[in-house]
Amino acid sequence: MVGSNVELSCMHTTEEDFDLNQLYVYWQISVSGTPTTVTYLSENSTVGHGNNQYKDRAQMSLDRMKLGDFSLLLYNITPQDEQDFNCLVIRNFEKIVNTVVTLHVAANYSMPVVSVPPSTPQDEELTFTCTSKDGYPEPKVYWINKTDNSLLDEALQNSTVSLNPRGLYDVVSVLRIRRVPNMNVGCCIENVLLHQNLTVSSQTALASEANASVTEHNTNDTLKNAAHTPPENSRTGLTVLIILGVAAVAVAVMFLWLKGRCPRWNYAGAQASRPELEQTDHV
Repeated sequence: MVGSNVELSCMHTTEEDFDLNQLYVYWQISVSGTPTTVTYLSENSTVGHGNNQYKDRAQMSLDRMKLGDFSLLLYNITPQDEQDFNCLVIRNFEKIVNTVVTLHVAANYSMPVVSVPPSTPQDEELTFTCTSKDGYPEPKVYWINKTDNSLLDEALQNSTVSLNPRGLYDVVSVLRIRRVPNMNVGCCIENVLLHQNLTVSSQTALASEANASVTEHNTNDTLKNAAHTPPENSRTGLTVLIILGVAAVAVAVMFLWLKGRCPRWNYAGAQASRPELEQTDHV
C-alpha cells in the first residue's frame, strides 16, 4: 500500500552461517532497461546505495544476512516502486542466490461522488458526473442502472483518468442518459488489484418536481381565494354583530309576550296600610 513499508524476501536456506567478508549482495532494479543498484553489501561488510531515491528508504540487516536472510526492507512505498527487484548474492565469483521479487503497489480510491447539474422537466437528457481520487492502479469505471443492477452501455459514458502530483490516479466519468421518471443510477469505481468496488448511487427526484409543480399551483389557488375572502378579524366581528342582533330581537319578543300576559298594576300613591287580598275561588 502506498505510504506503507514492505519487506522483499530473499533467502538462502541451505546454509546457516555466512562470512559477510566473502559476500557481495546486490538489490537491483531496471531503469530504462539498464540494471541499477538499489542497495548493496560489499566484501568489507559495507552497505551502500546506488540510487538516491532509495538512500533513506532501503535497508538490509547485517545480522540477518549472516544467517542467510538477505531480504530488503523498503520504507514509504510510492507508485514508482512497482517493478521487479532482483536479489543477487555472489560468493567467490559464484552466484549463490539469484531471485526476482515483483512488487505490486496499490492505493485506495476515495469514495465516489456523483453530482447532477440543475435541469428542468423539459430536458430530455440528464448528465451525471462521478469523481474519485488518489487511487492506484488505474481504475475501471462502471455505471449501473440501480433499478435492476444492470450495466449501462459504455457508449453513454466518457471517463478521464489522470495522474496527480502524488503519482496517484484521479478519475472523472460523465454519463449522459435519456431522462426517465424516477431514474436511479450508480457509479462504481473498481480497484482490480485490491478486489475493491466503491459504488454510490444518485436518484433524480422527477416525481418531486411534479409534486413541487402541483404544490405551487395549489398555493396560487389559495392566494386567489384569499383575495376574495374577508380577513379573519372581519369575519369574527361580523359573527359577534349577528349574535348580538339575534339576542336583541329575542329580548324584544319576550318583552312583548310578557306585557300581554301580566296584569297591570296601577300606582295609587302612598297608603297607611296595605289592604289584605280577598281570597276567592276565582283567579
